Amino acid sequence: MAIVQVKDLIEAGVHFGHRASRWDPKMRPYIYGKRNLIHIVDLRETVRGLLRAHRFLAKVASGNSLVLFVGTKRQAKEAVEREANRCGMPFVNERWLGGTLTNYRTIRDRLKRLQELETMWLPQNENPAKIDLPGYMRGMLNESGKLDLSKAPESAPIRGYSKKMVATLSRELSKIQRNLSGIRDMTRLPDAIVVVDPKREHIVVKEAKRMGVATVALIDTDSDPDEVDLPIPGNDDSIRSIELVLGKLADAVLEGKAAVPAEQATGPRPRPYQPPSNVTNSPASTTPSAKTAPAAVE
Repeated sequence: MAIVQVKDLIEAGVHFGHRASRWDPKMRPYIYGKRNLIHIVDLRETVRGLLRAHRFLAKVASGNSLVLFVGTKRQAKEAVEREANRCGMPFVNERWLGGTLTNYRTIRDRLKRLQELETMWLPQNENPAKIDLPGYMRGMLNESGKLDLSKAPESAPIRGYSKKMVATLSRELSKIQRNLSGIRDMTRLPDAIVVVDPKREHIVVKEAKRMGVATVALIDTDSDPDEVDLPIPGNDDSIRSIELVLGKLADAVLEGKAAVPAEQATGPRPRPYQPPSNVTNSPASTTPSAKTAPAAVE
């Protein structure tokens, strides 16, 4: 059974390519023809590419591996974040930091710094591992989307800093969140990367090739298909086209994850965010963890 109908591809405008003067000759096998100086993508090749990518991503996800979604262009940002969150995978939709794959140790250090900065907004002695930090930090934002010190608990360490230092730390926190919030739970290198417009994301493709990570790409007529492992020829400038393709690829990931045994697919989840006014810092809350500590060996 086909995972997508040609009618849906046409309605989403997947068949529209770039101007003929901007084409890459290596895309010739994927081009059906030309109309009004615009190349028309062969939708049969698009369906074949989607089927290959669907089978590959389902196989990768069934091995409990990570699939990274990347798309930093304006048309792809919202779709990348939505579909990656829907299938529970990491994503990058703001700016690709050079070395995200090849220098992953440094990226992990920046993610640790992100947690340090967010912990400053928690009540004193609160364990950050037991709180949904992204949801908690969203509760610290004001109407303009900036961190509001007045919403922090009275016992939060951030209240001990001067106004200038709070502004400096808030800017640093916002910058790291903007660039790395999508990969904060990526504890290891991905086994596959889904890229929208590999010509724009050429650094991503080069890093993936260097690290041996397979790339699945929605590729337009102005790009080189030899640079990626599984090209899906189609319109990478249309919001509807990007949403359609990414939706099918996210479905493949969900299909693969459904085949993973429950004990491997699920792990400990943080408790939901509680408003600061309801947080109690009684020492009794730490008693159970002390009781469960291993006894000393005599």
